[in-house]
Amino acid sequence: MSDRILIAGAGAIGGFYGALLAKAGAEVSVVCRSDYDVVSQQGYRINSYALGHWQFLPTQVLRHSREFSGEADYLILCSKVTPDVDRVALIRDAVQANTSIVFIQNGVDIEAELQTAFPDNELVSGLAFICCNRLAPADIHHLSYGKLTLGNLPGSVSEKTRHLQQLFLRAGIECTLSEDIVSSRWQKCVWNAPFNPLSVLSGGLPTLDILQNQEALVRRIMQEVCDIAAACGHVLPEDIVESNIQNTYAMPPYRTSMLLDFERGQAMETEAILGNAARAAQRHRVSCPALQTLYALMKLRELKIQADRQEKSAP
Repeated sequence: MSDRILIAGAGAIGGFYGALLAKAGAEVSVVCRSDYDVVSQQGYRINSYALGHWQFLPTQVLRHSREFSGEADYLILCSKVTPDVDRVALIRDAVQANTSIVFIQNGVDIEAELQTAFPDNELVSGLAFICCNRLAPADIHHLSYGKLTLGNLPGSVSEKTRHLQQLFLRAGIECTLSEDIVSSRWQKCVWNAPFNPLSVLSGGLPTLDILQNQEALVRRIMQEVCDIAAACGHVLPEDIVESNIQNTYAMPPYRTSMLLDFERGQAMETEAILGNAARAAQRHRVSCPALQTLYALMKLRELKIQADRQEKSAP
């Protein structure tokens, strides 16, 4: 099996995992728009707390997936799941018959769009449990964790997915496989649902400050996500709330990806993380007042951002 890989949405997460795959010997190319000039000239600078410092020079640096030369064995999509990103259009031109589509993205109930658009391609859902930020163009800081979980949709694990796992393991990062990746996606939401929006609504507090001051609220939101997941047929481990709390106390204070998007004036993953969970709760008649309140406050925050933007652009 060849290892020709195209990363679409090569920001902090895509750049970091792409750099690892290149370390493992894969031929890795990237589609990056905002950092194109820097990456095409000097590649990425990786600064990892656990893996050291190195430069990642992609094989091809592209503005659009249609520019990719050759056939990708894996097309790894790492873009944000936001209303302003058309995930299908972002990758369609580079998807060929034997291309496996891997999406390493946040959120629940985000699979259908890709399943509908690419019914004949192997589709792999990926979850990154990582503290990793892009602090400047093509400058990626890996602060903590890094574990990946991969699984095929609608279920099971293919040999090609196992091969991708081995590439990540070879590069020194933990990578596990899941026969039920949708349940795993709900597990990730248990952490994302409280900490991502609270980091924005608190005015920029890192995770440790949020937890030390509002642990009861964080626990309540986490439990509501567990209740929604169970109603959707995905019963999560009994200790998942406690393990998330303790892991967050143990990790370095972290400024979430949603907070960084907010500070940069970029679209936030409110719908993928909170909106989809709230709608699932409504379908299954699950009470989740804390999560619904958090979602409503984030929508008001987005409304204010939009109003400020319109005021600035007015003549």
